[in-house]
Amino acid sequence: MTVRCRFAPAPSGSLHVGNVRSALFSWLWARRNDGVFILRVEDTDASRVTEEAFRGVLNDLRWLGLDWDEGPEVGGARGPYRQSERLGIYRDMVDRLLGQGDAYRCYCTEQELDERKEAALARGEPPGYDGRCRTLTDAERAAFIAEGRTSVVRFHMPEHEWIVHDLVKGQVRWAAGELRDFVLERSDGSPVFLLAVAVDDLLMAVTHVVRGDDLLASAPRNVAVIQALGGEPPVYAHVPQVVGPDRKPLSKRHGSTSVEAFREQGFLSEALVNYLALLGWSPGDDREIVPREELIRLFDLERVSSNPAAFDLEKLTWMNTHYVQQLDDDELAARTVRFLTQAGLGVDPATLRKAMPIVRERIHTLRDAVDLLTFLFSDDVTPNEKAANLIAKAPEGYLKAAADALDGLAGWNAEQIAETLDVLANEAGLNRTRGWQPVRAAVTGSNVSPPLPESLELLGRERTVARIRAAAR
Repeated sequence: MTVRCRFAPAPSGSLHVGNVRSALFSWLWARRNDGVFILRVEDTDASRVTEEAFRGVLNDLRWLGLDWDEGPEVGGARGPYRQSERLGIYRDMVDRLLGQGDAYRCYCTEQELDERKEAALARGEPPGYDGRCRTLTDAERAAFIAEGRTSVVRFHMPEHEWIVHDLVKGQVRWAAGELRDFVLERSDGSPVFLLAVAVDDLLMAVTHVVRGDDLLASAPRNVAVIQALGGEPPVYAHVPQVVGPDRKPLSKRHGSTSVEAFREQGFLSEALVNYLALLGWSPGDDREIVPREELIRLFDLERVSSNPAAFDLEKLTWMNTHYVQQLDDDELAARTVRFLTQAGLGVDPATLRKAMPIVRERIHTLRDAVDLLTFLFSDDVTPNEKAANLIAKAPEGYLKAAADALDGLAGWNAEQIAETLDVLANEAGLNRTRGWQPVRAAVTGSNVSPPLPESLELLGRERTVARIRAAAR
């Protein structure tokens, strides 16, 4: 049997990291088993879905390296892969279920359903459809139609005990009669999620479904529809929610939650994939840095925890820092260019490449490069408050002396610059830290910077001296 996994997002915005983790687990399982990873788009709700969001989903997955074997822009023998293009298929399946007696038309109004729900609650009974339209006669149906009533199509849920063997949750049971008849098709003819998902999983021969445990209650209904259509249900793995530090579902109140947001903050895709893979799953030891190839080799759905996983931004940042340090200077420079240009800096590639050795240890996310390197690619250096204080507190004539000394150097390299600054500080009765601080502030506009001599070497004699003289006035 070929393992066939799917990820089925509804493109109404940038991908949430919780959904991405489900996609990652599904992708890893498919790749580990030399199987097929399917991208299917649930876009039947035109009021929520946008083409921009659809493109964003594709971009997010590609950036993460989660390639798909079947789906939009790739094709496949079991398409189309956008639900909006499969409406005729769902219509045919509804007709089939109606013809088999596994579904029926329900003419109950919303008011009637609400009244029955309230009555059931008043009796202390669980609410749910009571099957009233299940056995309508032709005459009763005709009378409802004559009244002008519209109908939905409901699935006749068998009233026996339902058991789903879930790879994460274990054996999950629903008592006989607990699961009521549910709507498959709305009165306007559009398919309900429960129908579309079951039909797509059946016709696309999906063998494993990895999704959030908020959809666990859908599993027996999906199984029932698939079985009624003569198919074999997939194996389910309902993964727990991703929560914030307060153990509540991860949301915007916790900060960034989308792939796009983390990408724009300068996180590496390698780090995000590594982190999300370990969010609720363990390779069996205490390793925290697990490259993609190892994730594929080791991943096992049965080792996914059934408990909610807490998202830890500090740990993700630590992991991202590790992956940044693994990049060579050329690659690190290439990845930081976008952030520097977005900040309006005119970047010289050769200079940027030379700067990497002196800034890499200070880069936790790629966006950090902007603060570290603005002084190098912009001459519009306005000292911040702390830098201005350092300049103001410099000994009388100190900055002018620094400019003269540096301007008079026979050569221009970090070693010569450091020696000159040390001599200047010593003559002023200052230690290195206090002696270098006003020079750093004058040249970079900040009280912190990459190593000062190396920074000045990259900046060049003319620009360095000009900035120090400007600050000395």
